[in-house]
Amino acid sequence: MTERRIGIIMHGVTGRMGTNQHLLRSILEIRRQGGVVLEDGTRLMPDPVLAGRNAAKLQELARMHGLERWTTDLAGALASRTDTVFFDAASTQLRPQLLKRAIAAGKHVYCEKPVATSLAEALSLYRAARKARVKHGVVQDKLWLPGLLKLQRLRDAGFFGKILSVRGEFGYWVFEGDPHGGGPPAQRPSWNYRGEYGGGIILDMLCHWRYVIDNLFGPVKAVSCRGATHVPYRWDENGKKYRVSADDAAYASFELAGGAVAHFNSSWAARVRRDDLLTLQVDGTKGSAVAGLRRCWTQALDATPKPIWNPDIPQPTDFFAGWQEEPDDPAWGNAFKAQWELFLRHVAGAGPFRWGLMEGAKGVQLAELGLKSWRQKKWLNVPALRA
Repeated sequence: MTERRIGIIMHGVTGRMGTNQHLLRSILEIRRQGGVVLEDGTRLMPDPVLAGRNAAKLQELARMHGLERWTTDLAGALASRTDTVFFDAASTQLRPQLLKRAIAAGKHVYCEKPVATSLAEALSLYRAARKARVKHGVVQDKLWLPGLLKLQRLRDAGFFGKILSVRGEFGYWVFEGDPHGGGPPAQRPSWNYRGEYGGGIILDMLCHWRYVIDNLFGPVKAVSCRGATHVPYRWDENGKKYRVSADDAAYASFELAGGAVAHFNSSWAARVRRDDLLTLQVDGTKGSAVAGLRRCWTQALDATPKPIWNPDIPQPTDFFAGWQEEPDDPAWGNAFKAQWELFLRHVAGAGPFRWGLMEGAKGVQLAELGLKSWRQKKWLNVPALRA
């Protein structure tokens, strides 16, 4: 069986998400399984070079996982003719200029989202990639989560009938990081709470909700969003107190093509009392489903109870009864790895990939409109994007 190497410059993978999801559970796992097998039997083997600014972190990460290649010389890495893919998981604010450098060097590009902090920047990236005729992709990992794949399977089988509404609850308590408060350190980097560095939950999460809603329930046609900064002060990685300059919660409603309404609450200042950190409830004329990241429960019309409102007695109906859990599919694996495999096949000319920079721009568009809706306190239409 022929093996074909594909060199990947992996920038910004010393952070939590970059290390765990993209390096360990995607690229290194693909290497352990013997590469991505193409239709002709060729094994496409990713060969990563870790790139970034902190030599000590890069060297230690490479050492821990048996990798020989790392560099702080991004210009030199981009000049390499043998490394044909550039991946970025660093901060949002720096992403556009990094991707444009990679595109100018003729690299195929794959990146985390948001792809930019403004729609104009996002569209300029798409146009640059199209002009350079390089292949491009944006991480839209939640589409491959088992819980959401089960919703897709139910939708395709007609289980819901006409979809009426979608309700999303996302978030958890992110600790302030006060070194003197006795609590644990913050789970997220401080730039996430600084608007001047591209932080904010509206920019972060509405990019996710755009591709989730568009792909599972119907195109978003209008948005109404209210943001908030619930926790005004936090502590950075050096233990220094700072004033939060970005939103840490978002309450957004969406009108969808076909008439359904979606509402998503997103918060880094909420305590979890639900099945998962993200739950989606989909209600339709024939049935409903509630999904988390991995599990999903359904209730069909004929199993729906008929409750009676009576606040003077304890609730006699067990509303958790009558729900059935959807089975897993053993073929489903890590969501990030699944999309990486599709993108690598696409780079090798072995299949299409529709989650490119234009899809990333749609997410930025919705986030930008969400912020504008908050400022103007009004519903805003979401126009179709033009290349």
